[in-house]
Amino acid sequence: MGLFDMFKGDSGQEMTPHLAFAISLIYMMAADGVIQNEEVGHLLSVLGGDDQGGSIGVGSQNKQLLDNALKYVQKNAPATFFEEATPILSDGQKMCILVNLTDSLLADGVADPQEQALFSQFLQAFNVTEERFAPFLEVIMLKNDRSVFTQPDHPKNKETITLATK
Repeated sequence: MGLFDMFKGDSGQEMTPHLAFAISLIYMMAADGVIQNEEVGHLLSVLGGDDQGGSIGVGSQNKQLLDNALKYVQKNAPATFFEEATPILSDGQKMCILVNLTDSLLADGVADPQEQALFSQFLQAFNVTEERFAPFLEVIMLKNDRSVFTQPDHPKNKETITLATK
């Protein structure tokens, strides 16, 4: 144990997959320097509401999770986060984080260069290739493209198009 290890993880909580999930989303929200209402809404929706499934908002357990995640992000660079979180995450947890990050970065309709750069860092840290992630990106982009309902000539509306993964 190093002399200053006692200060590591000052959030008061050990790194867990759930904490890593919340931290990841906050890093992405802050990547472009502006936190949009859509991004906050996405964060709250994926963390969940009341612990008993009741009212909308952040329940007490998730409020603590969010508080710990915010403290961590304020004190640690993404590189430190990747070192701490990557070894404890399963492949499924990494992919869940990446899918939610993509949804978050597209929540305001624009994937800013800073967000794209941070997402690339997540892909690299999680050892996920762009090729592997491409089908997930296509689905999320379709999910967010409501013009398929308002534009009859939308490319995804052609009868020859069938959307599927391999």
